[in-house]
Order: sequence, then structure tokens, then C-alpha cells
Amino acid sequence: MIFDEILSKEPIKKGWSDDQKYCATTKDGTKYLLRVAAIDKSRRCKVLSSILEKLSILNVPMCKLIEIGECQQGTYTLYEWIEGLDAEDVLPFLPIAEQYQYGLEAGQIVRQIHSIKAPKDQECWHTRFNRKTDLKIQAYKGCGVRFPGDMKVITYLENHRNAFIDRPQSFQHGDYHIGNMMLAHDKLMIIDFERYDFGDPWEEFNRIVWCAQLAPPFAKGIIDGYFDYKPPRNFWECLAFYIASNTLSSIYWALSLGKKDLDIMMKQSQDVLLWYDGFKNIIPSWYEV
Repeated sequence: MIFDEILSKEPIKKGWSDDQKYCATTKDGTKYLLRVAAIDKSRRCKVLSSILEKLSILNVPMCKLIEIGECQQGTYTLYEWIEGLDAEDVLPFLPIAEQYQYGLEAGQIVRQIHSIKAPKDQECWHTRFNRKTDLKIQAYKGCGVRFPGDMKVITYLENHRNAFIDRPQSFQHGDYHIGNMMLAHDKLMIIDFERYDFGDPWEEFNRIVWCAQLAPPFAKGIIDGYFDYKPPRNFWECLAFYIASNTLSSIYWALSLGKKDLDIMMKQSQDVLLWYDGFKNIIPSWYEV
């Protein structure tokens, strides 16, 4: 077992994951990304392991899983170490055409990811996500923090609950955005699948706000790459709903993390309202530029 050959571990603090993350080095000098999850996540880790194997067969450019097992602290996963740069530190400074080209690539990659179907016993998506929306609205109203224009978001949600009727379900990365991508030898690599889920593949785009804030041409490219330059109208209706829903939940989620993260999400709420003109439009302004 490679895990037993680890000589040193350097903690990785970046990100919001509950997992412990390390740059681990073995006796022969090889580096790995080591993640250690709580023992109650063991089954979830094993499901992900099986899916990552399928994605590897599809040649999805990603941080490849090498080994999974149990250790004293919980369930560990060892991934290949990617020598590269964080996409969020590089892409915003590239020429617009290059940003867009990488976006096309990211859109094509996530389309591959969504080719893995959800289990057949999944609850109806429309029922599940409407229940989830009810809980988000309730939690937001009860958290004690409000952002300017929040009723425009809530009103859009209440008036568009049928946007995603009959949507299919697939595997979702769960946190697909510029912060979970790297550039290695000018190639885009996808990392951090640990928030994976199964649901409407279009919901995956709810994190595109992070891309749009840092590199709008990249965000536009993701959508064009996914839909071969022809996103349907229903996609925009769904995307606006999913982003509106996330905008509410991000506030009470960040509230538990501290002022710095809350400030980030409060600013993001205002960006979202600006992009959608108070949700009078369903296509965000950054896509139409």
C-alpha cells in the first residue's frame, strides 16, 4: 500500500472542504495529494472511487485516484499530484480569446462528466429540488442576515418552480468552477470531486458565478462548449433558478464561517442581481457581451 510508504505530509489549507488535505511524499520521493475524510463518509468515498474509475476510462482530464483505504483518522484517498497552477490565478490574466478557449474546453469536459447516469431509484428531480428550495428560502429568512434586493431573488424562485420539470439526472461534479481547476502544461485539469451528487446536469452550472466574477469570457465559453454554441432557452430559465437558489443558501452557509466569507457572498449576491437586472432577464449580462 502506497499509504504506508508516506514519509512526510504538508497540510493544504486552501478551500472550504471538511477533509484534511496534504501534499504527501513517499519514500521514493513521489508526491501525492492525500485527503482524509471522516469515517462516516466511507461509503460516499467508495462510490466516488467507482465513478472516478469510469471517468478515467472516458479520459476526463482530472486528478486521478490512486488508492483508497481506511486509516486511524478516517477514510483516506490518494491522488496523483498535479504539477501545475491554479486556474483562478492564471485564467483572468490571459487574453480574452484564450480565456474563452479554455472555457470551451471546460464545457466539453463537464459534458463528458454528465454522461454518467444517475441511479435509477433517484427521486424525481422536480419534487426534490422544489423541497430543497423551500428549505433554502426558510433558512435564509431565518438566518438574521439579508442582502439588498433579496425579494427579487425569492420572487423569481416562487414564480419559476416549473422550469425544471422532467429534467433528466446524471452524475454531477458538485462544485464545478474555476477554483477547482488547474492548468498543467497548458492543459485544463479538473480537481476536487468530493462534493459530487446526482441530479439535473444543468444544476452543475450554479457555480459558474465564480467563473463569471473572475473571467467572464471563460464562463461564456463553458456554456458554449457544453451546448455546441446553442444553449436552449429552457437552460437559461433553469440556470437563473439554480443561481438564485444558491445565492440565498450561500448567505447562511457563509454566516457560519465568519465575516470574511460572508462579505464575499454578500458581494456575489449583488453581482448576481446586476447580471440578471434584478431577475427581469434570464440571460446574464456577462454571457451577452
